[in-house]
Amino acid sequence: MGAELILGLLGGLALFLYGMQMMSTNLEAVAGNRMKQILERLTANRFLGVLVGAGITAIIQSSSATTVMVVGFVNSGLMTLNQAIWIIMGANIGTTITGQLIALDIGALAPLIAFVGVVPIVFFKNKKAQHIGGIIAGIGVLFIGMGMMSDSMMPLRESEAFVQFMTQFSNPLLGILAGAVFTAIIQSSSASVGILQALAKSGVVTLDSAVYVLFGQNIGTCITAVLASIGTSRNAKRTTIIHLSFNVIGTIVFVAVCSFLPFTKWMEELAPGDPVAQIANVHTIFNITTTILLLPFGTQLAKLATRILPDGKAPAKDADQWFEDLMASKHHLGVSTIAISQIHEEIREMLAETGTNVRESFKTLEEGIDEDGIEPISQREEEIDLANVRLSKKISKILVLDQTPKDVTTLNQMYTILGNVERIGDHAMNLAEYAVSIHEKGLEFSDYAAQEIRSMEAACKKAMELLEKAAAGSVDFSLEQASALEQEIDDITERFRKNQI
Repeated sequence: MGAELILGLLGGLALFLYGMQMMSTNLEAVAGNRMKQILERLTANRFLGVLVGAGITAIIQSSSATTVMVVGFVNSGLMTLNQAIWIIMGANIGTTITGQLIALDIGALAPLIAFVGVVPIVFFKNKKAQHIGGIIAGIGVLFIGMGMMSDSMMPLRESEAFVQFMTQFSNPLLGILAGAVFTAIIQSSSASVGILQALAKSGVVTLDSAVYVLFGQNIGTCITAVLASIGTSRNAKRTTIIHLSFNVIGTIVFVAVCSFLPFTKWMEELAPGDPVAQIANVHTIFNITTTILLLPFGTQLAKLATRILPDGKAPAKDADQWFEDLMASKHHLGVSTIAISQIHEEIREMLAETGTNVRESFKTLEEGIDEDGIEPISQREEEIDLANVRLSKKISKILVLDQTPKDVTTLNQMYTILGNVERIGDHAMNLAEYAVSIHEKGLEFSDYAAQEIRSMEAACKKAMELLEKAAAGSVDFSLEQASALEQEIDDITERFRKNQI
């Protein structure tokens, strides 16, 4: 009997977690890019931010995925710390939809739901249809696992030792600790709440004990964001502090409510005889109430996070390692936007180095210099070449992920830009080497030739400044300006070459 119970429990847990992952992954694949685009257009409006955070999390069924994306957006500068606060609050509300879904109690139809979902996965070639089938099948598998867990735990109601153990969770501290640790291990509050609902359905845990475990689960879910923030910027780390603060404050408030008010009795009266729905309702009310309470104090939460983690001389983060961790993340929502933003920033830095080399190489022509004198230019040129290789590899890795046509076009254009910037760097290096050769042979330019070189230098410097403005997203840049400058350089090249001949 003991072995059967354990095997049934493990099998049910395996199906439940797999169904949860299957549903979440396919929802993310279907809705991910659309949700990402909504977030990109996010305004600073707190109410809109909460709604967007709740909506995205309800659709993809994972507050962890939303929070990881927000941490990445803050780290990349695509989102401010204040915007992140509202998204995180909304994500905590959105994650309660899974518990409400489980509370629908459609276990008898679960095999049919799973079958309906498997049909498009097996027989359809269309990717979108397969993803939709995966969502439906995930729901079916989730409910089958839920049923197996509940059935296998039924005999535990007769075990005095187990019932005695579960009653320990009526102690707020023990209950919160158990919920936080378990959720931190499996890294999903939705899954851990579902398991708690299965325990309640089997009658082995009462609502009086379950509420404290539930409060702890809300704290434990923050571990995913904490792990995602390793190696990120100060503000990204503060985002995880805000996430943790939200749930800790909510837990303190609700522990006080449970201590002084008959909160659990109210929840039982709201859904009499249905412990699964009671837990789902507590989870929803916890997050909505905490959001309403903290919504006016978002700025204060940001200040608290800044006080806990003040500005200071932080060790330089390894951008390449952070990128690799981002690519390896199991949450792909928003990854391409974050990665594209980081690559864009690195291209700007590469372009700035190239601009410096262009200016310095013209200076060597004017002043005359030996081989040792062009060492700084040579070092920058090597960095430009390495940056080209490194960023090209990053672009290749992002293209492997599912992308919108717009993102594919952007990445291909970035690849072309990298090649062009690297060629500009090569030309600047060539100029410096010619300057060394001229100096070593003791040659001098005539006054007229020197004036022509200065004219070319002015045109090239103007072109580089325009490029750097374009990379920074300046409104002053236009393609007409760039085209006119390019034509000017072509014209003076032809004219000066004829003059020299």
